[in-house]
Amino acid sequence: MSRLPRNDPRQYDDLADQWWRPGGEFEILHWLARARGALVPPAERPEAVLVDAGCGGGLLAPHVERLGYRHVGVDLCGPGLRQSATRGVTPVTGDVTALPLADGTADVVVAGEILEHVTDLAATVAELCRVLRPGGLLVLDTVNDTWLGRFVTVTLAERFGAAPPGIHDPDLFVDPGELATQCAKHGVQLRVRGLRPSVRGLIRWLFLPAGPGTGPLGRMIPIRSTAVIYQGWGRKQGEMA
Repeated sequence: MSRLPRNDPRQYDDLADQWWRPGGEFEILHWLARARGALVPPAERPEAVLVDAGCGGGLLAPHVERLGYRHVGVDLCGPGLRQSATRGVTPVTGDVTALPLADGTADVVVAGEILEHVTDLAATVAELCRVLRPGGLLVLDTVNDTWLGRFVTVTLAERFGAAPPGIHDPDLFVDPGELATQCAKHGVQLRVRGLRPSVRGLIRWLFLPAGPGTGPLGRMIPIRSTAVIYQGWGRKQGEMA
């Protein structure tokens, strides 16, 4: 992979073959996608829409495909979007700071592992909430702006192969209090909890080979501490029409 600046989205083009590779560099993203999917309820109406902001290769798709939503994935990177399309996702090329979708489009908006990559958090949150219908659900996860978050997800993860070098810019990591404040401005009262990878799964991923057909090697476990990775969820004020 060519050397690019930290957090440069072109890295995802270079890493496109990793989205669905068993035990690959995006393995832990599968665990996070499963944790996000667990927070999404079945659709409450016909033609319900789930907007997957920063959908990447469509890792959320297997976890929501039977819930009754039209799954719309928005991303800047073409190779990931093409893989999303093969997983039943409707692909839309776009930036999460200016989603190319109408107001109130979505019954559920999911923003997984994207907020720590945006340079304008306020604009991104505003867009996520804008496309959400009144009464709709926002689900997200991201990396906390703490010394431990930076140490674990950058220093350790890059050193031991748990994250591609340069994939994160720690200056963009997100304080949960600030995130909750931004969501509240748009009528979403955010609840948060921490996540950590299962120890057995992490060991299997880092030290044991994964062959073709291998499923996820681990999972994310909810915890109280939000110091490293955390997820949030909340409904937008108002009633669904």
